[in-house]
Amino acid sequence: MLRTITLGSAVSIQGTYVRALPDGRIVVKVDDTSYAGLPVTKAA
Repeated sequence: MLRTITLGSAVSIQGTYVRALPDGRIVVKVDDTSYAGLPVTKAA
């Protein structure tokens, strides 16, 4: 499943969902690199 996360205030990354972290961040994988960040919430 594709998920989008934010790193800082201006960088967004979309990748394959890997796992959730205890602090509320999630990990996504792009190619061979994993990134952790806050998930983007769905718009109403």
